Amino acid sequence: MMKTTHKLAWAIIPLAVSINTYADQQILDDLIVGGSACIGQDCVNGENFSFDTLRLKENNLRIKFDDTSSSGSFPSNDWQITANDSTNGGQNKFSIDDVSGSKTPFTIEASAPNHSLYVDDGGRIGIGTSTPVVELHVVNGDSPTMRLEQNGSSGFTAQTWDVAANETNFFIRDATNGSKLPFRIRPGAPDSSLYIDTNGDIGLGTSSPAASLHIQNTKTTEPKLILENTGTTAGDKNYIYLKNSGDTQIVFSNKTSNVDWKVSNTNNDFYIVSPEEDGVEFKLDRTGNLNVSGVVTGASSRLLKENIVSVDTSDVLNKIASLGVYTWNYIKEDKTKIHLGPMAEDFHKIFSLNGEQDDKIAYTDITGVTLAAIQALKSEADEKDKRIAQLEQQLQQIQEKLNLIN
Repeated sequence: MMKTTHKLAWAIIPLAVSINTYADQQILDDLIVGGSACIGQDCVNGENFSFDTLRLKENNLRIKFDDTSSSGSFPSNDWQITANDSTNGGQNKFSIDDVSGSKTPFTIEASAPNHSLYVDDGGRIGIGTSTPVVELHVVNGDSPTMRLEQNGSSGFTAQTWDVAANETNFFIRDATNGSKLPFRIRPGAPDSSLYIDTNGDIGLGTSSPAASLHIQNTKTTEPKLILENTGTTAGDKNYIYLKNSGDTQIVFSNKTSNVDWKVSNTNNDFYIVSPEEDGVEFKLDRTGNLNVSGVVTGASSRLLKENIVSVDTSDVLNKIASLGVYTWNYIKEDKTKIHLGPMAEDFHKIFSLNGEQDDKIAYTDITGVTLAAIQALKSEADEKDKRIAQLEQQLQQIQEKLNLIN
């Protein structure tokens, strides 16, 4: 219920003066009270003040600051200290009310724990602690958390983020979208695990990044960079996409041997070169032509093969006789560049090699067919040489007989 208005009764009044004890008392001078004072309808004669200097005592407790400024630009906002709601079932709380603005910017609920808000002599603020050691110090027994909530009141989509920490990690939680944890730092992470320099360069493991992204790691047994797509959708994925207005290159540098390799798309062709050596070690142009400055070696060990079956070299030689050999140029290249060789479709049809890729010829197969044909020709040549030797022997015998007759 709302309080009723009572007038202050004075206990000590000069007997020579007649005063209405229920009239408002107006004191036109300073008031000094040598003891404690109790204000409120429930104050009693002989009130036990204990250590209280000023006591407010009734069923609705308010201290109102009514600023009567009315001229110029002097501030005139009214404020109020409120202890507990005045309605049945209301809050047990202590509030500071902006009366003029009809707002309550500050409230403490009853039963709030010790040191829910503490400001020490250095201006440090403790939340849950009376000994803050930094400007804002939050203490809690389980995952101290700060929530940032956009509630939609300004017309923007509601979104809530939590910044928290515990024995497992420091994390940012997307509370709106299934409490996902898009950012986490584990305890014991090394210095400069993630470092953003003043120019925007990012260092991973270094506080002095020398590039837009600089990764520095002392581990010797683990991968330094893994790009992994864990999705189940099949299809090509661009894991690394390098874009530049001109040539783009990657340099592989061995700090021990001081040997570098450079991979680039110089002049729209793909190059692999060692800057320490003259010339181009590897070049692949846009038409598919490959040039290397050394030997191309393919794996051919018996240890790497299975289903090994000897071939009939004579049969291979006979098949070669039916294989067309032509001169031609690739559609993508200049028509003046003439090449000589068979068609992959014909080669595949005759020899049934290279699986289902009937539009390509493996150079290992070309070499194998050539060697088989050479062996067949060698065998035929040996037979002919043997036959010639026999004929020469017979001829010599005939000649010897003719000589005896003559």
